[in-house]
Amino acid sequence: MQKLILFFQDKMESNRDLLILLLIGGLYSLGIFLSNTFVNIYLWKQSGDYITIANYNLAICLFQPITFILAGKLAKKVDRIIVLRLGVIFLCLFFLCVLLIGEQASTYNFLLGSLLGIGYGFYWLAYNVLTFEITEPDTRDFFNGFLGILQSLGGMTGPILAGAIIAKMTDNIGYTVIFGISFALFACAVGISFLLKRRGAEGLFHFKRILEERHRNKNWKRILHAHFYQGLREGIFAFVISIWVFLVTKSEFALGTFNMFLSGLSVIFYLIATKYIKPSMRKKAILIGATLLYFSIYIIIIEINYLLLMIYAVVIGIAYPVINVPYVSLTFDVIGKAWKAGEMRVEYIVVRELFLNGGRILSILAFLAGVSLFHAEEVIPILLAVFGAGHFMIYFSVRKIYLGSPKKKEVLLKEQITDEKNR
Repeated sequence: MQKLILFFQDKMESNRDLLILLLIGGLYSLGIFLSNTFVNIYLWKQSGDYITIANYNLAICLFQPITFILAGKLAKKVDRIIVLRLGVIFLCLFFLCVLLIGEQASTYNFLLGSLLGIGYGFYWLAYNVLTFEITEPDTRDFFNGFLGILQSLGGMTGPILAGAIIAKMTDNIGYTVIFGISFALFACAVGISFLLKRRGAEGLFHFKRILEERHRNKNWKRILHAHFYQGLREGIFAFVISIWVFLVTKSEFALGTFNMFLSGLSVIFYLIATKYIKPSMRKKAILIGATLLYFSIYIIIIEINYLLLMIYAVVIGIAYPVINVPYVSLTFDVIGKAWKAGEMRVEYIVVRELFLNGGRILSILAFLAGVSLFHAEEVIPILLAVFGAGHFMIYFSVRKIYLGSPKKKEVLLKEQITDEKNR
């Protein structure tokens, strides 16, 4: 009887932490979506060139993986919750610096990007490790789907609210207000993190060993390649589309409307994806979502106007949930079945992020080279068409991943035997 009581207490504690983690994720999403899109516009209005924006985003992608390694080592020595708080504190520091620097922000674009990259590194390392620890295979799709809904709600309300504030206020006062609100939201997230159950650290940091594991574990190698391809698309799409929307409309409110429309559709399709995409359907869903995402690019690279941008928003608003829910769950399942997953979960997350940011860095460097050597209007559509294939390539990386389904037992067994021999 006592064991049964302890079992239910553990379940309640686990679900409590899951809900708190979702709340922190929701506050993070609202804070980021409220301001992050408009930081790029803020820098653009001050500088008027793509190189400044690209350097800012390059700094984010350079410092994020470096911080992931540092955060991984730290997570093995101290409570994971402390690492999460460090991430949110650096995000607070980023917005505080933007507020203090003000009109000179474009001059310090690399510094600001570095601060944001450090914040992302600490935050996402801790958040992903906590997600792995708190969720189980049977709650993982729910968690990822519901987190996607919260992110979409943040993406829906944040930009339109920020756009309205900026449009109604003179000069750059609106930017100061939204950066201040983001600062407050991250401060709240730090406070809420104290409600999470402490997660003690243990073991040494075996980063190199898990990096080399890709030569022994084919599933791990495939999921790492998938994340590299994902990064190729995300690197330049993270800022180019928002700049294009602003250039076409000359309005922060129109940019907010664009993001609200995109995220509103994502909320609906995250709900649908969470309910209907079962583990057996994951690869097909990834292929469908990736195909939609890639071909959506051709809506805007031949001719661009606000109507075409809104159609583009509709397509990617549908595509992202269809690919993300199964893809994120598949990633965590691959890690969960990997060698010493429980002991080395931090290292697996760090290595995954290295490949993801490696793709982002490569695409941004190619962007910088392209706009330096050629006219931006001519080369950017070509770059979008090339690197936009990143998510499409995800399917070809994950399609041979097998996690023990009945039809693939023999294949899985052979791979496991090979892995054991290699070890």
